[in-house]
Amino acid sequence: MGLFGLFGSEEEKRKEEVRTGARAPDRTERKHCWEARDNFYRCLDKHDVIDSLTGDGKKTAEKECAQENKAFNENCASAWVTHFKRYRVADIQKKKMLEKLQKEGANKVDMQRPGEIPTSAVGSNAR
Repeated sequence: MGLFGLFGSEEEKRKEEVRTGARAPDRTERKHCWEARDNFYRCLDKHDVIDSLTGDGKKTAEKECAQENKAFNENCASAWVTHFKRYRVADIQKKKMLEKLQKEGANKVDMQRPGEIPTSAVGSNAR
């Protein structure tokens, strides 16, 4: 049996530490997390679910994407899972809003961050 009977192997112990946030994931673990997230997203897309955290979307995700959600939760830190699920909702809402604004004829405005050189000055002698 593993450490105090909780883990069968060092690998299982490390995976649990990554999942709980006690240890940072390495490159391979991040890759597995992102693959699990992408598989979960594909399943949500297949079933037209945007928000898998609340309401009907949560019910559909639990029913139709249980296997993908389980892999997502097992391969990612729990804080990452919550972040990715919330980010998905915000990102889709942002894209829909941009599409709506474009259809309404809104003008795109380039934003400049403090300290950035304006794009109109790039390539010119202006300083």
